[in-house]
Amino acid sequence: MGRRIAPLTLDNLADLTEPCRSCVFWELDPVRGREAVEAGKPELEKEGWISAVLLEWGSCGRIVYVDEEPAGFVLYAPPAYVPRSQSFPTSPVSPDAVQLMISRVLPGHQHQGLGRVLVQTVAKDLLGRGFRAIEAFGVAGVDQPTCLLPADHLLAVGFKTVRPHHRYPRLRLEARSTLSWKGDVEGALERLLGGARKEPALRPF
Repeated sequence: MGRRIAPLTLDNLADLTEPCRSCVFWELDPVRGREAVEAGKPELEKEGWISAVLLEWGSCGRIVYVDEEPAGFVLYAPPAYVPRSQSFPTSPVSPDAVQLMISRVLPGHQHQGLGRVLVQTVAKDLLGRGFRAIEAFGVAGVDQPTCLLPADHLLAVGFKTVRPHHRYPRLRLEARSTLSWKGDVEGALERLLGGARKEPALRPF
């Protein structure tokens, strides 16, 4: 079984599965997001957002492939690129952190540790890009919107609550804490990705 992790680019943007491919929940503020949906062009707005972030900051996502089919993905960016984050009661994201926007493992590939590997891959990438932490808005409760990550999942992969809230806690993973993960990350990637060639660390443009 061939497995690999690739940076998200405009060339493989179509490999994001729906509804995430045409979702602009994080990428636009609430008013512009609603206008994009009503105008029937959320996919174009998503592509424009990815293009701008790639040009100004660099890669903002990873896609896991199994036998060249998408198996999961993650999106992340500095808070300046994520206008919806200002709408949360536990905002803002700390200026020294990158926001983890969304992480998904597709049915048929779940319960294999890929979710944790995706988060570890983001942390490893950011270590060389001048950021101290990853932060995310979790969601608690029975009714959980698909655009938000369950707080329990974030806690399970190493995040800690930095601003509690009954519904939307903000959680943080210190980049320095991932230094002790390096051996674990290498081992996990080796096991889960079948010894595929490791991609080089990205640097800021």
